[in-house]
Amino acid sequence: MKLLSATILAASLLAGCGSMHKMGMTPDTPTRTADGVLIGPTGMTLYTFARDSAGSGKSACNGPCATNWPPLMAPAAAKPMAAYTVIMRDDGSRQWAYKGMPLYYWSKDTKAGDKTGDGFNNAWKVARP
Repeated sequence: MKLLSATILAASLLAGCGSMHKMGMTPDTPTRTADGVLIGPTGMTLYTFARDSAGSGKSACNGPCATNWPPLMAPAAAKPMAAYTVIMRDDGSRQWAYKGMPLYYWSKDTKAGDKTGDGFNNAWKVARP
């Protein structure tokens, strides 16, 4: 019975890898595209902030700003790939950036496909590939 359970688990994990590829996401790509915008692993829309300077390696959204606009966090072992880079945040954590622009979620988006932060304060826009 344990062998059967292990076999089923292994098959499920492999199937999951295949579905990630079909959705345009490889295991080492931090985002994928849906409806013309970048989305994170959670399926939620990602945004860029006008106060960030492309390629600066820094985020201008820290403290209370980051509570409303949570960064797309990068794991400690994350390495730059194609258009993706990793920046160091003020608190020492790591964040993904796309074409030099740090990526964020919007706390008011409640479900995949929401884009309620687009145009917020004329400073936030959906991230596009």
